[in-house]
Amino acid sequence: MAAWRRGVALRLCATVVLLDMAFCKGFVEDLDESFKDSRKDDIWLVDFYAPWCGHCKKLEPIWNEVGLEMKSIGSPVKVGKMDATSYSSIASEFGVRGYPTIKLALIRPLPSQQMFEHVQKRHRVFFVYIGGESPLKEKYIDAASELIVYTYFFSASEEVVPEYVTLKEMPAVLVFKDETYFVYDGKFQSFNSYKTS
Repeated sequence: MAAWRRGVALRLCATVVLLDMAFCKGFVEDLDESFKDSRKDDIWLVDFYAPWCGHCKKLEPIWNEVGLEMKSIGSPVKVGKMDATSYSSIASEFGVRGYPTIKLALIRPLPSQQMFEHVQKRHRVFFVYIGGESPLKEKYIDAASELIVYTYFFSASEEVVPEYVTLKEMPAVLVFKDETYFVYDGKFQSFNSYKTS
């Protein structure tokens, strides 16, 4: 009788552990190629992993708890994981060089003028990076990771920004504030100011 109870107790404990793991996993999205589009509307905390990586396997239950915690506190940050070996182009876009790598996807693309206008109406202050890969973009990403709690960071092509914006050189970082925009000129203390109207 005691052996039977012990067996039932062990099966019950195993069931609870498996349900707990499945429940936590439900708050971490398994990301694929569609992440390129879905990241435009949300802020993401992403674990880039390799299936064969031992450290990645050790991180998985902890990462699932992160997903559960972010959901339980009502955070707007979505938690995901991506096989960086299967989606290497996305991983390289995020600067992944080893596994596991955790990145906060902070910079949202502005794909159209309508979206740009929507952001302008919605946010008093926001930053926009314009251009391709460059050392300036790396600095912009670093600044965004430190300042994301204070303001909003976007990227856009030159065609998306309003016609009143004049850029002397590319790439560029623009700061929009109260009907005015400023062009970052390489010095953190010095901005050139232009009126939008």
